[in-house]
Amino acid sequence: MSTFDFIVAGGGTAGCVLAARLSRDPGTRVLLLEAGAAEPTTHMADPAAWFMLAGTSVDWAYETVPQPGTDGAVHPWPRGKVLGGSSGINGMMHVRGHRASYDAWEGLGATGWNYDALLPFFKRSERVVGGDPAYRGLDGPMRIAPPPATEPLWEACHQAAVHAGHPHNDDSNAVDAAGVCWHENNVVDGVRQSAADAYLTPIAGRANLTIVADAHVQRLLIGHSTCRGVEYTHAGQIQTAFADREVVLSAGVIGSPQLLLLSGIGPGQHLHELDIEVLADLPGVGANLHDHPKSEVAYTAARPARTSRYARKPLVLTRTEPAAAPDLQMIFIDFPLHPRFTPGAEDGYSVIFSLMTPASRGYVRLASANPQQAPLIDPNYLAERSDQRRMVAGLRLAREVGAANALAGWRDKELSPGSAAQSDEAILAHLRRSVSTYYHPVGTCQIGSDAMSVVDPQLRVHGITNLRVADASVMPSVISGNTNAAVLAIAERAASLITGEATTGQS
Repeated sequence: MSTFDFIVAGGGTAGCVLAARLSRDPGTRVLLLEAGAAEPTTHMADPAAWFMLAGTSVDWAYETVPQPGTDGAVHPWPRGKVLGGSSGINGMMHVRGHRASYDAWEGLGATGWNYDALLPFFKRSERVVGGDPAYRGLDGPMRIAPPPATEPLWEACHQAAVHAGHPHNDDSNAVDAAGVCWHENNVVDGVRQSAADAYLTPIAGRANLTIVADAHVQRLLIGHSTCRGVEYTHAGQIQTAFADREVVLSAGVIGSPQLLLLSGIGPGQHLHELDIEVLADLPGVGANLHDHPKSEVAYTAARPARTSRYARKPLVLTRTEPAAAPDLQMIFIDFPLHPRFTPGAEDGYSVIFSLMTPASRGYVRLASANPQQAPLIDPNYLAERSDQRRMVAGLRLAREVGAANALAGWRDKELSPGSAAQSDEAILAHLRRSVSTYYHPVGTCQIGSDAMSVVDPQLRVHGITNLRVADASVMPSVISGNTNAAVLAIAERAASLITGEATTGQS
């Protein structure tokens, strides 16, 4: 048994930020618990090898329940199981998305969580050389930049996007996210920079910070509606740790609701069915799960398309409906993808597109009261007609880019879905066969004040004192971009809320 001021349960992107920020005061004792390993694997360091990390020891290797909207498919759902979490196994893209998707949070009850409120925390997390200081951080832990060089294929893709009507944007993480830009990455000197690399490695000697890897938190210790600490397994033994001030859950969109449910915090009927004592009947725990659904238009190439190095690539953020906020992202990859994000053997390339503002909602629920058993995960892909309609429109927009003259020297033929798929019905049938995760699930412990919210705008769990959640699960709705940059900002703001420290956007 040990006692700390703060216990951070989960050493992913958010947990690394929280551990570093909360331990800045040398008089504050902080414990960070991570279920995965402390050290990265060789492939984690190589930016070009991220595709190989799913299903390995650094992946929780979750799966969804069968998805009716995608022909009953069971989808692999990789999530990082290593210090640094999914920032250690993802595609390393640093993309904030459009400000409208943050402003939407406030309309959903997350008072004070709009883009302007989060901007100082985006800035606090990043270090960007030559960025506009009104929008970009200059001396934060995460060193953000596009790769220094590009390839002819990516130059052609950028030109194709511009020719298809998407204006060039010098910095999509600044005043406006829409258009086509050279997207930024968290890569330093050709090596992946995870949140653990950026936030924890520089403070490795901090005596008041204890980091325990291979520590699987089983449940929260709660008495009289107050969280006192956690129970976890380490080295084959059950351990307990107590927090004099607060426990902060940063176990991610799957792990955080799972821990709440295992501890008796969640929908009362669901907990009763599993013989778990209900300590706080919060129906929103595990609800509101959603993800960016993605698909692609794949082409065979008229000449070798495989690029030779980790290179600068274009990204497009646009609209499927002219009057709406930006809701479609496109990126490019140097091989043809077959359905469910399966690399093809052919030489070619793909235009990947993803719906950034899906309406479909699912859930995370316990399969049993056993903490070692993976929960039930249902993102409910393509359940809503608006998602179906906009994904069909998204495929047509991706085709326009793929068919642009700038790619004429590269393009052989459309491999998938193929030229025969022209009607909305044929395209939707293809989407049901091909849609897969974009690795951006959110929403299972959403901020708000209504009956379905889990945490208040201070990130405190309703009905339980000394307990907060700070990770992607608190987003009321997913942002119009890759989620890691947003999680950094959420965690930075969480640390500021906990300590009462104001921020100017500096580190």
